[in-house]
Formats: sequence, structure tokens, C-alpha cells
Amino acid sequence: MTTLDLGLIGNSRTSALIDRNAAIVWWCYPFFDSDPICCALLQPKQDGTPVGLIDVQFDNATLVEQHYERNSAILVSRFKDDAGNGIEVTDFAPRFYLHERMFSPSMLVRVIRRTSGRPRIALRVRPTVDYGGSRAEIRCGAHHISYIGSSQAMRLTTDASVSAITDERPFFLQDTVTLLMGPDETVNGSAREVGRSFHEKTQQYWHRWVRNLAIPFEWQDVVIRAAITLKLNAFDDTGAIVAAVTTSIPEAPHSGRNWDYRYCWLRDAYFVVNALNRLGATSTMERYLEYILNIIADTRDAPLQPVYGIRREAVLEESVAPKLDGYRGMGPVRVGNLAYIQIQNDVFGAAVLASTHAFFDSRLARPAGHHMFNDLERLGEQAVLNYNVPDAGIWELRGSKRVHTFSSIMCWAACDRLAAIATQLKLPERAAIWSKHAREIHRVICDSAWNAELGSFVSTFGGDRLDASLLLMAEVQFLEADDPRFAGTVAATEKHLRRGEFLLRYDEEDDFGLPETAFLVCTLWWILALAQIGQKERARELFEQVLEKRNHLGLLSEDLVHDSGELWGNFPQTYSMVGLIQCAARLSISWDEAY
Repeated sequence: MTTLDLGLIGNSRTSALIDRNAAIVWWCYPFFDSDPICCALLQPKQDGTPVGLIDVQFDNATLVEQHYERNSAILVSRFKDDAGNGIEVTDFAPRFYLHERMFSPSMLVRVIRRTSGRPRIALRVRPTVDYGGSRAEIRCGAHHISYIGSSQAMRLTTDASVSAITDERPFFLQDTVTLLMGPDETVNGSAREVGRSFHEKTQQYWHRWVRNLAIPFEWQDVVIRAAITLKLNAFDDTGAIVAAVTTSIPEAPHSGRNWDYRYCWLRDAYFVVNALNRLGATSTMERYLEYILNIIADTRDAPLQPVYGIRREAVLEESVAPKLDGYRGMGPVRVGNLAYIQIQNDVFGAAVLASTHAFFDSRLARPAGHHMFNDLERLGEQAVLNYNVPDAGIWELRGSKRVHTFSSIMCWAACDRLAAIATQLKLPERAAIWSKHAREIHRVICDSAWNAELGSFVSTFGGDRLDASLLLMAEVQFLEADDPRFAGTVAATEKHLRRGEFLLRYDEEDDFGLPETAFLVCTLWWILALAQIGQKERARELFEQVLEKRNHLGLLSEDLVHDSGELWGNFPQTYSMVGLIQCAARLSISWDEAY
């Protein structure tokens, strides 16, 4: 049965998911949002023949071990058969500095090595085009095979027998075979030597990158894996950060809650940038600032959208891929996302919050200044105009609009941070103006969203329901952590949204009925809030329970069935991986306390 026991490899340009059988079951080529030439994860319809995958057939073999090479994005899978014959499959996407610039082509490298005995394997390379619509056309050379796709051809350069691959004929693995899969161009050098060199240099890159992270003392492996995963979801070319690399993994079985997450939500990107900044990985923020500032320039007088394409595309028309049955046959498989037409007023705060750090961090090569502040003020003006205007909210309700408290809080945050930035830039008049706006919005929220009967803030102005975004009130500094209103909101949210040891995002019907699965980042927000109000030991216990739900490689999706612990939703989810970093940083003992 298909599961989310998958490993992510990538290089901030392309990425792929690999299952426990070392099959590449998801690879959008050449970029995050491209046609998936490997789409087996979503079950393409091909008369019962598995297609949309790249794998190794090794009869009667079982997985011995699958792990990432230490502090890297290089995945290793080891197998043995009943006779003691063994192989090792190493997968990665090249990423390293070459000629003083980053070399990260849209390429995957697979090296298959004999570890014992006389293993006999077969290679299946079955890419598809048009979202599983048909098999890719094949053209063979002496040492390569080109697979012609709808957007770009993929060339497989190899030291294995070309005919053995095209015929899928088994052969004895004597030593190693190397597969270089990427642009339809000649490779300079032998496949084996190029693969070996790329592996060594990519390993060195990741080791250097991890060494520069400022990690907490406890849960170091958790934080490192989460940080690498977030880095892989950032698109080097423009600075965009995708919410996940997949589309249409249902939030819950047979729910129809199937969405394409291969785009950049401004809200999600803020959380990613904030988490990586805490670890000292500031380059992602610098690239994302370029992305968001260009979007601000693109929009001019148009409303700021909640989501854009990775190349700043504003239109993400939504359609269904008819040749894909979906994860476990649970379609539809959607391409594009209509969230781009929604009104979500928290985006103004998300954009300003993501940019604020740049005005205060002296390490940056290009510290933010007056020009960027002027651009952000345009968003602040929109926040002032829209903080009490009905919208779809953080959870992107498609069928209704209300004044959502979290959206209003984020509008307040935009004004509050603009006041701080103006002070930093020695602009006292602008600081006074933005402080005045922040105070007024704060007053309105406290008057309109506080429910005295519940002893809690509520999800909408004048409402009586709660949603988990309220747990962020102290995190974004709307309330002090010791404010009794915050403690009341945490308690009420737990009372209404807790299922087992996990939290729903809300408990009222939406366009698809009642939510069924726990939203993992909401549970992590709950843990953060508990730590803030002094319940640190309880928060640590809950955090350990979340860590147990990660897959065998330390990755999380968006959602979880609270009673079975099964992962659902798009994968790996940046929100969830951010939450792991935040909780580890908040809950860990300090390095000084450790020894």
C-alpha cells in the first residue's frame, strides 16, 4: 500500500520523493511546479502497468536500512536478498559551488553499488508526460537515453547497458552503475566519475551548510533534518518557497480535500524564513526578500494575493489531471490552486514580518533601508484598510467570508513592525503614525474578538468558535505570554480542538464538512503556547509524541489521523517542519546548562 514513508532529495531547483523500495515515485521535472515525469505516487492509469517511476528490481530482497548520509540531503537505501546478495542505492541532487557560483542543475544522481554476493538487478525507467497521460518518447544514444517530455527532455546518462535499461533486462551487478538524470545535454566525463565527484562535492556542501547552523542543544538531529528540508523547498532561481513538493495528497481519507501545494504562500514562507533566521541561515531570507519585493512591485495597485507561482506568476488556474487516480486512488488530482483569487488579509502582515529581520541584522550583505521601507508601507496601508474586512482567513474557506481574528492580528503586526522599522531608520514621524494605527487595530480586536463567556479570544469578530491560529497571539507579540487572556485562549482552544494528543485547526463545518484529521502545525503551535504560559514539562512530553509520528526519515506531512497516527496531506509540509524547529528551540535546555 502506498504510504508517506518517503524520502526527499533535492537541490533547491528540483526535488524528488523516494519510497522504501528506492523507487523514485514523484519527480516534477525540471522544476518544483513542472509536469511530474515520476508520478507513481498518484497512481497513473496505464492498464495495470506501473509507470511514472524509476526503480531497481532486486528479486526477493528486503530493505535493510534507509537513511540520509549524516547532515546531508543524500539518501541511502540498502537491500539484501535471501541468498545474502546485497546492494546499496544512493540518491541525491547535485548542489555545490563551482566557479564561485552555485551549481544546482535540474538533475538527480543515482548510484547502485554491490555490497555483497552476486546481486542480479533490473532497472525500470518509466517516465510519463502530461500528468500521467502517456509514456515519454524514448531516443537512445551510445551511453544515454533521452525521454522526451511535454516541457523538457530528460537525459539519462549511464555506464550501464543502454539496452538492458530500455528492455528492463536483469543483469549481474559487478561493482557499481551510475545514472545521471537531467538536462538533455552531453555530460563531460564518464558517468561513474561524474557521479562520484558530484556526490563528494554535494556532501561537502551540506556539511558546511549544517556547520553554520545555530542549533539548540537538544533534538539536534530533528532540527538539522527540518532545516535541510526547508532549504530544499526554497527555489534558488527566484527565492520563492513552496508549501510542499506534492499535489493532492488528501488531508484525510476520501475527504476531497486535495490541493496543489507546489506554490509560494506568503504566510507559509514567512514561517520558513523566520525559522531559518533563528538558525542563522539568512541567505534564504535574502532571496525571499527579492521575491516578495518584486511581487510588491508587480502588484502596483492590485491586491496582494495569498499565493503566487514560484516565478511570481499571479494566475494559478486550477484544473484536474484526468489520467491520475490520486493517492491510493483518492482523487481528484488538482493542478493549480484557486486560493490565488481569495482575499486573505493576513498576507500584509506575513510579508512585513518576513521582511522585518532584514532591517536589524548587520550580517546581511545588503541590509534593508529606506527604499524597502517605502515598499512595505504600501502593505501597511492595505492592512489599515482591511483589518476589519471579511476574508477567507488563514484556513482558506472557499464558501464564506468573515472578519477573522488572525487576519486582523496580522494586520496589526504589519503596523507594529513598521513602527519598529521606522524607529530603526530614525524616522520618528513615520514611527508615530504606524504606532497609532497599531494601537487602534489592537483596541478593535480586543473589543470585537474577546468572548467573555468563553474567557477566550475567538476566531471571528463577534463569534463563539475557536481556531488554532489564536495560539500564535503571543508568538507574534500581540499579547504578552503572561497575559491572562492568552492563558484563557490556550485553555479554551485545547478544550474545543484537542483530539487525543493532537489539535484540529477548527471544529466547525466548512465546504467539505467537519475536519477529520489533526493539523500537525497546530499541535506544534499548541506546544509553543504551553511553553510560553509556563507549562514547559507538559509541552516537552507532547513534543516527544509528535516526534514519534515522523516517518522513518524524520519528515512530516500536513495532517495526521490522531488515533492511528498515520500521516496524510501534502508532503513534506514546510509548516510542519518549521514547527519542529520552533519547538526544539523553545524547549531545549541551553548549551550552558548541558555540561
